[in-house]
Amino acid sequence: MYLKELLASVNQVEIKRSDIATRFDVVPSQINYVIKTRFTLQKGYLVESKRGGGGYIRIVKVAVGPDSQYIETMLHELPETMNVKQADDILECLTREAVLTEHEECLIQTVLSKETLDVLASRADQEYLRARLLKQLLNRLRFESERD
Repeated sequence: MYLKELLASVNQVEIKRSDIATRFDVVPSQINYVIKTRFTLQKGYLVESKRGGGGYIRIVKVAVGPDSQYIETMLHELPETMNVKQADDILECLTREAVLTEHEECLIQTVLSKETLDVLASRADQEYLRARLLKQLLNRLRFESERD
């Protein structure tokens, strides 16, 4: 919550992992876990890090929207397989930034749900298809932004 509060007023924050670990009285690896799980591209953030004595972690809010670099970056970074949570994070981000309506988000979530993709025998196949469907959606959004 602390880092998200910092990011509410600025587009990027640079921190030393050890400083944050000391501030919250945790080990630095816990900081890595929090950043890795809460500040993902799917949630609208890019994370850069440099290890070593002068190391830092930089968290940058990505400009999200059909006319932004976000969709192109997302397409480049999209994994080959995707679970429901990862897909939902992307859809929530697109909705929060008014790229999708809440109704569109719900419809797409239904298409990407476990129940819908359960017709495929393996979980790996379901996650592969989910990623492919989401990639097609992002490509369509990118195409529409280029037409405008």
